[in-house]
Amino acid sequence: MIDVTLVIPVFNEEETLIELKEKIINVFQKENMNGEIIFINDGSSDNSAKIISDLENENSEVKFVDFRFNKGKAAALQSGFDMAEGEIVITMDADLQDDPDEIPNLVNKINEGWDVVSGWKKNRKDPIGKRWPSKLFNYTTRLFSGIKIHDFNCGLKAYRNEVVKTVKVYGELHRYIPVLAAMEGFKITELVVKHHPREHGESKYGFGRLFKGLFDLITVLFLGRFTVRPMHFFGMAGLLSFLIGSVVEIWVLILKFVLNESFGTHIAMLILGVLLLLLGVQLVSIGLIGEMLVYQSKKRNE
Repeated sequence: MIDVTLVIPVFNEEETLIELKEKIINVFQKENMNGEIIFINDGSSDNSAKIISDLENENSEVKFVDFRFNKGKAAALQSGFDMAEGEIVITMDADLQDDPDEIPNLVNKINEGWDVVSGWKKNRKDPIGKRWPSKLFNYTTRLFSGIKIHDFNCGLKAYRNEVVKTVKVYGELHRYIPVLAAMEGFKITELVVKHHPREHGESKYGFGRLFKGLFDLITVLFLGRFTVRPMHFFGMAGLLSFLIGSVVEIWVLILKFVLNESFGTHIAMLILGVLLLLLGVQLVSIGLIGEMLVYQSKKRNE
């Protein structure tokens, strides 16, 4: 069986691919590893696809996946995870900012008994415009997820093969693989890794990714806590809405029949109460439908 699989998404990185492949092969040879490299071309508009195709033809260790258009890093990683045969799967970026010399360190950490090892770019070689939004993102994710690692965004991570076959990522959820893995009961740790300045190409990072990341965090937390018990979320929200609506309607009735005030002077409050009551009933109904879907899914799995 293959010892290590490298999964590397590629988007317009033609200047780094040959050097990256050579460094990884050198590590394999030095450490006597039986390894494979899966390059996923994520719809690059430069010469990346041809370079990877040539590398595949020249090297038995290289495998090539080619997307016709840009699907995003999560889709690229998932494609590589599906193909990975190695006992340990390592992801890294293709821009040479991640150091292939860290591969043995990640493998050794996994062999200590961990399921996921997340790289920590403690001495990050990026401009301040990337570092501070990333710090904010990492702090927020750490706070709400309870996973005590410092760098969720680091592309350099190692997983047992079982992890990548269990956890499925899409959209922008690749940042939260440690969180998703922890929800499945896998053991997570981190390792300080070297980080190099970008010498070729352009960064794919944009400030908008910060907001996408926060929205995806809400998705991950919801999936982790309420996927198998949707009534706990929708039922609680519906009950709260129904109770508030009931209080509003009772207050309107008191104003009418106890204080002899006209309905017309409180029509807005009357409508608000009715809307809250209807919203509460709808949310509880959604929760019940969700519970039925979960029940049917479990029966099919059994």
